[in-house]
Amino acid sequence: MGWCTCTSFPDAWLNEILTSTTPLGNGLETRTGNHSDMPSGTAAAPIPDGAAKPSEPPAAEIQIGVLSGFTVAVTADRRSEEQAELFARRGATVIRTPVIRTLPLADGPGLTRATESLIDNPPDVVALSTGLGTRSWFSAAEGLDLGEALLEALRPARVLARGPKAAGAALTAGLDVSWRTPTARNREMVEELARAAAEDGRSPSDVRVAVQLDGAPGQPLADQIAALGYEVVAVPVYRWELPTNTAPAERLVQQVADRAVDIVTFTAAHAVANFLTIVEASGRMTDVIEAFASGDVTAVCVGPVCAERAEAGGIPATVVPDHTRLGAMVQACAFAFTDRARQFLLAGQQVRMQGRLVAISGQEPVSLSDRERDVLQALARKPSAVVAKAALLREVWGEGESDEHLVEVTVARLRQRLGPAGAGVETVVRRGYRLSPD
Repeated sequence: MGWCTCTSFPDAWLNEILTSTTPLGNGLETRTGNHSDMPSGTAAAPIPDGAAKPSEPPAAEIQIGVLSGFTVAVTADRRSEEQAELFARRGATVIRTPVIRTLPLADGPGLTRATESLIDNPPDVVALSTGLGTRSWFSAAEGLDLGEALLEALRPARVLARGPKAAGAALTAGLDVSWRTPTARNREMVEELARAAAEDGRSPSDVRVAVQLDGAPGQPLADQIAALGYEVVAVPVYRWELPTNTAPAERLVQQVADRAVDIVTFTAAHAVANFLTIVEASGRMTDVIEAFASGDVTAVCVGPVCAERAEAGGIPATVVPDHTRLGAMVQACAFAFTDRARQFLLAGQQVRMQGRLVAISGQEPVSLSDRERDVLQALARKPSAVVAKAALLREVWGEGESDEHLVEVTVARLRQRLGPAGAGVETVVRRGYRLSPD
């Protein structure tokens, strides 16, 4: 499917790489701290008269995070602050634009009725869809003073978990997990129950199955299990909906279409579905799909189920971690972007361009506007070659723009932003612009 999956590395080693800063220059990381072998309290030996004195240590190289210069849009409603912090530690600019709302059903009659029914008539099998749903179910039962009774009713059952999060929540609640889906897909749960029905001596109609629903509309997993002939008790714990205020999500659609963000993260398949619904309503579906397909915007999905939903909607899920975990997703994204920086000489200055950020030796990094970045990228793709104004106008502003003065103004601003290196953005009279290393 074209996913960039990232192999798991030892956590300490990978965190060291992906949370570190990236130097400008020779690629070696500069570290600070006391590395002297001299015991503390020992005075340094005096330097004899006439002896050469040690030179001053070189100035520290400019350090930038692996995601500095890139903008990440977080579409989740749950744990969005944690996700934003993980990306920010790696230097990214983060915007939180939820496209999904998780509506708890703890006080709803459906959850109470299902819980009381299972306590009165315990199930033979328990199918747990999500970690959130499992935790919320037991929390709601505690609120009804039914927590212990529910646990006792479910303990003898065969417990099936859809993925590691549901399995972990079950173990925390006090349930032993009998079987776990390999890749957290509903169909694996259904296939396992179909296999059990074929091998078990009992008729499926004699087997009572409690199904903790995820927040998707309807109850597809419960319906598929019921179609096998099982007696199913559906347990509704929460529901996924569109945000009450969709304005931030609508702005995100515009930003994706305009390539004003670099990364969009999805942590639930239904978040992808909601995003596509909002895109469709905006009338920008073609522009959004092209932004993802071109690689200008990267879709990052927490796992294969989410990625499959993105692919089905026409969005290439470019980055998918090996493990369906938030931290693994952020690490995979950072790893995928380690080769996005471009380094070159400009007017004798060492320049590192990373997203919208430009770091120049001896100076503080500067942030470029989208147009400035796009112009510099277009010139840097053809070092020393002349790029015509018309070509820059077409590439950066699109086919519909004809005013070459826009290019002139943007180049002038770019030169100012680059400081001494700006002299390397040369005008070639009547032809266009080029980057000069000298």
